[in-house]
Amino acid sequence: MTGLPIRTIIEILHVAAGLIATVVIAWIAAWSYTPGTRDIWMVAWVAMAAVVAMGINPLRRAWAADLAKLQATEQAD
Repeated sequence: MTGLPIRTIIEILHVAAGLIATVVIAWIAAWSYTPGTRDIWMVAWVAMAAVVAMGINPLRRAWAADLAKLQATEQAD
């Protein structure tokens, strides 16, 4: 259980939550304003790309922290 990359998993879950929230908001907006459905989804795709792009650096830092913790644990053994 100590080798579980918990920081990385948390960051992936944050990005997934952002993507899910974006899809839900876009779906509700497209449903409520049908003439603008195409434009709403176009903006939603851009927003989802931004969510992924903004999640890359925190994910890299979390990965590095988990890797450092794993290496420190292996050296202690």
